Amino acid sequence: MHISLLPSREKSLLRLHPWVFSGAVDKVNGNPKLGENVEIVDSKGNFLAWGAYSPNSQIRARVWSFERNEKIDKDFFVRKLKRCLESRSVMGFEPKGANAFRLANAENDFLPGCIIDYYASYLSVQLLSAGWEIFRGILVECLMEIFPNCKGIIERSDSSVRIKEGLEPQVKILAGEIPQNAVEIEENGLKILVDLHSGHKTGYYLDQRNARKRIGELAKDKRVLNCFCYTGGFGLFAAKGGSKFVRQVDVSASALELAKQNAALNGLESAEIEYAEADVFTHLRKCRDKGETFDLIILDPPKFAESTSQVEKAAKGYKDINLLAIKLLAPGGMLATFSCSGHISAELFQKIAADAAVDAKRQVQILESFRQAQDHPVLGSFPEGMYLKGLLLFSGSEQI
Repeated sequence: MHISLLPSREKSLLRLHPWVFSGAVDKVNGNPKLGENVEIVDSKGNFLAWGAYSPNSQIRARVWSFERNEKIDKDFFVRKLKRCLESRSVMGFEPKGANAFRLANAENDFLPGCIIDYYASYLSVQLLSAGWEIFRGILVECLMEIFPNCKGIIERSDSSVRIKEGLEPQVKILAGEIPQNAVEIEENGLKILVDLHSGHKTGYYLDQRNARKRIGELAKDKRVLNCFCYTGGFGLFAAKGGSKFVRQVDVSASALELAKQNAALNGLESAEIEYAEADVFTHLRKCRDKGETFDLIILDPPKFAESTSQVEKAAKGYKDINLLAIKLLAPGGMLATFSCSGHISAELFQKIAADAAVDAKRQVQILESFRQAQDHPVLGSFPEGMYLKGLLLFSGSEQI
């Protein structure tokens, strides 16, 4: 079985990009089932790659390998996972030295649609593409061999991305046992509780590790507003760093409860931490109306753009929320603002922030830029892998 591409539509694959879009496909030869491995050839029948077939998705195939003689079997996945572990070890992330890190970052680690996070002897897996419906069992076998001390593997494939692949979202235990109570990890000297069963994504946002540490370094003696706080990460690092006051804001009561537990776990009960269960847009407007100001504000919202068709609407949302936040900055205040929408480029995000500052009649300077942590590598031929971007803005007292 193979997929034939239209003339001149093989260029991206020749540059080792791992996706084949439906618009590039001329013919599907044979009758491949959802997730089956197919050969991808150009319009003249020349081999290009092996890929997992997805008849319902705009991404019609995701590439396993560009090697003609490669077999997509258990040995293949063992090699890929060992490469993942080797690249993390180079950066100091491995079970013996770090008890929480991303082991596999999907296409960026040559495992399309597969995300694996390691949390203190437990593995949390997201399988977001059709190919894993064929290879799920083999993946579990490989993981148990590579991590013999693993206590349990949970699948957290409850993302809407699976629906685009023609798959049902699901959460289930794949091996061992997963505790009902939150698992405790450590990040840059802080203890964090992670809910593997129902927490966001795989349980926690490991990609913001470096940014959270930086906020802790900047927070001394500052009034801090942490928006979309989830389980409190940025706010906890701010409190540990000596902030004068922290307000944690999230719409989820259960997330805020875990944030309170995380504060207690780190002996921060006596710190000036306030919790607000609220829609962030509404809360920011209330702060504006009351004349509140803050020295350091963190905006780390969920993904606003799930597809290119949503970029314009998402850009308006990012501008609105940054405009509100900039207006709340005290003279000399800082805003750490983020976007995890892969469809929003770094250039567009910077323009959005700049336009928001102009509309807020505030001069801002970009002091630093942020990206996802080192255990979330980006494949050179897959720029889409650079999804997280952030800016640290400084606002002086001048108005325009």
